Amino acid sequence: MTTPSPDTSLYSEDLAPVPPSGRTWTTWNYAALWISMSLCIPTYMLASSLIGGGMNWWQAIFTIFLGNTIVLGPMILNGRAGAKYGIPFPVFARASFGVKGANIPALLRAIVACGWFGIQTWIGGFAIYQAARLWIPALATLPQIFPESWGLQTGPAICFILFWILNMYVVWLGVDSIRKLLVFKAFFLPIAALALLFWAITAVHGGLGPILSQPTQLHGAAFWTFFIPALTGMVGFWATLSLNIPDFTRYAVDQRAQTTGQAIGLPPSMTLFAFIGVVVTSATTLLYGQPIWDPVVLAGKFESKALISLAMIAVAVSTLATNIAANIVSPANDFANLNPARINFRTGGLITGVLGILIFPWKLIADPSGYIFTWLVGYSSLLGPVGGILITDYYLIRRQQLSVPDLYSLRGAYAYTGGFHRRAIVCLLLGIIPNIPGFLATIGLISRDALPAWIISLYSYAWFVGFFVSGVCYRLSFNYKKQVNYVSIDY
Repeated sequence: MTTPSPDTSLYSEDLAPVPPSGRTWTTWNYAALWISMSLCIPTYMLASSLIGGGMNWWQAIFTIFLGNTIVLGPMILNGRAGAKYGIPFPVFARASFGVKGANIPALLRAIVACGWFGIQTWIGGFAIYQAARLWIPALATLPQIFPESWGLQTGPAICFILFWILNMYVVWLGVDSIRKLLVFKAFFLPIAALALLFWAITAVHGGLGPILSQPTQLHGAAFWTFFIPALTGMVGFWATLSLNIPDFTRYAVDQRAQTTGQAIGLPPSMTLFAFIGVVVTSATTLLYGQPIWDPVVLAGKFESKALISLAMIAVAVSTLATNIAANIVSPANDFANLNPARINFRTGGLITGVLGILIFPWKLIADPSGYIFTWLVGYSSLLGPVGGILITDYYLIRRQQLSVPDLYSLRGAYAYTGGFHRRAIVCLLLGIIPNIPGFLATIGLISRDALPAWIISLYSYAWFVGFFVSGVCYRLSFNYKKQVNYVSIDY
């Protein structure tokens, strides 16, 4: 059999398989990776949003732990391909979607990253606003210039735009400029989280006892109505990484390193950091009469101007570091890959920044229902089907055997029809369609009475529905005995 030569439009040093000599990540490297990624403001808000939605502390912690344990499954399964062949996510997706069709799941992932960029930028901008308004009180009373339906006040909007410009400036300088900020984040966030926990325990008379004794506001059917989409949201929180985890596992020394490292790093660290968010939010209910689930808003209630300013600047710098590393680099490269001749990294970063504004991130995190039901559950309905196809293709169709040279060839086994695998694309759409009515009802574009209740309710299980519908359709449509090349070739 003739080994195809790599096509220049599909091959680069960044996309090439990592040679065995370059696979140096151990179990503890992966554990540290997940601990670092879990310690972020959105994780805190994820936990405290459940308290804001009416859960008590143990219900919220159980929901987060269960969701992260579930998503650990596809995380490890998709990670095995990266560890075995040393290939990144876009290349892995070529086996099931085609060498050109792989751009579809890559762009879906990129769009979600744009959304996260917008949310993180809003958090950083609002932190700057909280500090600035203490020294410039007029900032809080500026005339309203945006439509009321936008839910955007002038002062926070100015700080948001300024922080957005700062993010774009860092993109223009290049990602190397963010390394020192990432080190700062790694030290600051754990200290800040422990300081918040200490404040919550000491501020409430009686310590943890009264905090953890706060009763649930959800009973009977109301609990399940909130719990099911909340669990889907917890799975959706890492749905992006469950797809592109090969980007990291391609550097693993062996399969055990990525499997064990992720198992001991993801669920425990998410649960422990979430516990801090739960305790602090429960404490705010006792102290202020209502749950304050946004730590930036909470810090604004402290009395010391200097303390608030220091905390908010630290949050902004930490958010800037996380935002560039996690939410700019990947989508910028994905957009640039569409047309390398016209879109470079800087242009791709600008596209990411613009899309991040257009999702109206301030509205998504204005209340727990928007953060969970609209954002987390919504994008999980897009990424769940991709995960179902990737896993079904790799394990049930190809039996974990790939021809690596064909992944980089326009004339190889994964070229399909013009570079696109139509079956995968059709099955992707079939997995997305069942969740569309529920999403439209959630955002108010159609009435919940317009369709049968069971159709609308599918959206509560968005990631699960998409994952299984697309996976099953893909498996049933594929005559693997005739059409799959099982040969595994080292490249």
